[in-house]
Amino acid sequence: MKKLIKNNVHWVGKVDWELREFHGHEYSTHRGSSYNSYLIQEEKTVLIDTVWAPYAEEFVANLAKEIDLKKIDFIVANHGEVDHSGSLPLLMKYIPDTPIYCTANCVKSLKGQYHQDWNFKVVKTGDKIDIGSGKELVFMEMTMLHWPDSMATYLTQDNILFSNDAFGQHLASEMLFNDLVDQCELFYESMKYYANIITPFSAMLRKKLDEIAALNLPIDVIATSHGVVWRDNPMQIVKKYAEWANDYQENQITIVYDTMWNGTKRLAEKIAEGIRSSDPEIVVKVYNLPKSDVNDVITEVFKSKAVLIGSPTITNTILHSVAGFINLMKGLRFKNKKAAAFGCYGWSGESVKIISDLMAAAGFEILSEGFKNQWNPDGNAEVAAVEFGRMTAKSLTGT
Repeated sequence: MKKLIKNNVHWVGKVDWELREFHGHEYSTHRGSSYNSYLIQEEKTVLIDTVWAPYAEEFVANLAKEIDLKKIDFIVANHGEVDHSGSLPLLMKYIPDTPIYCTANCVKSLKGQYHQDWNFKVVKTGDKIDIGSGKELVFMEMTMLHWPDSMATYLTQDNILFSNDAFGQHLASEMLFNDLVDQCELFYESMKYYANIITPFSAMLRKKLDEIAALNLPIDVIATSHGVVWRDNPMQIVKKYAEWANDYQENQITIVYDTMWNGTKRLAEKIAEGIRSSDPEIVVKVYNLPKSDVNDVITEVFKSKAVLIGSPTITNTILHSVAGFINLMKGLRFKNKKAAAFGCYGWSGESVKIISDLMAAAGFEILSEGFKNQWNPDGNAEVAAVEFGRMTAKSLTGT
C-alpha cells in the first residue's frame, strides 16, 4: 500500500520487521529496517529505487495495483546495491525498455550484478529532468556515501531530497515519519548507521555537505532509503552528520576485551574502576566481545575519545575475536582517538604489544606501553590495574 509523502509523491517500499542482519552478517539490525521506494506522479511518472530481491514479487505486485507499470516513464536508481536494486530484474521483465537514470558507476554496478543491458541514461551532478507541472528532478552525485555509484535526487517545488543511504537508519516502523517514532531509538539507530557504514568517508561527507549547502536548495523533506522519512526539521539530521563527520567524540572511554579464564576480564573491571575514581565525569563502558554485538560496540567506540583493548596471550598472539575487532576498526578509519592495551598471560606475554601495534596501524594514538599481568591477578595486580585506569584517565585530561 502506498503512503503519501507530499503532494504527488508516495512511498511504495517494504518494511522488513524480521531483518536482524545486514551486509551478510556484518551489521546487526535489532529493530529491523525498511527498503524505501518512491513513486512520483506528475506529468511524468517516476519510480525512485526499488526494494531488496526477497520482496521483489510483493513489490512489483503492489506497485501494479497502484499504477499501470507501463505508465512508468523512467526509473531513478540512486544506488546499485541489492537492497535498493534487487527488484529491478523482475520489474524490467514487464517494462524492459523503460529508461533507468543513474551514475556511470551505477551502470557498472547494475550490469555487474544482473548482467542485463537495460536502457541506461547516465547522469552527473547538476543534470536535470523536467517531469511536468513546473517541477524538475536534479541529480547530485554522492560518491562514497557509501558506494562509488551513489547519488541523491532532488525534486524541485516539493523540495524533497531523495538521499538514498545518506541520513538513513535501520529501523522498521509503520509510522513513516521521523516525528512519529521514538526519538531515542531514531537517533541511536542513525548514529549506529553512521558509525558502522559512513565513518570511513567522513572527509568526503564534509565536502559533500558543503556542496549541498552551496546549492542553497530548500529542503522540506529528506526521503531516505532505509528507515523513516525526515519531514519535521529535516535539517536536524544533516547537522548531526556534520557533527559526526568532524572526528566526533564524547567524554567516554570504552573498554573492549576477550578473556580465557577471566583474568583479563578482572583487569578490565579494575581498569574501569580506576578511570571512574580518577574522573567521575568520564563515561566508562565495558564490553566482553564474544558476549556483545560488535556493531553496538563500534557505536560506542565512535562516541569515545579513547578505547582500551584487552586480550590474554595465546599461541604467542591475541584471541581472534580481538584481532577481528581491531581489523573492523581499522577499516572504519576512526580519527582523533586514543588507545591502550592490557591483558593477562601465563608464559610469553606478547598480547599487549601486538594490540598496541595493531591499534597504531589502525590510526589510534597509543597512550602508553599498556598493562600486562602474569597469571591470574592477585590483590597487588588488581591495585596496579586500578592505577593503570587512573593514569589513563589523567593522560586524557592532561592532569
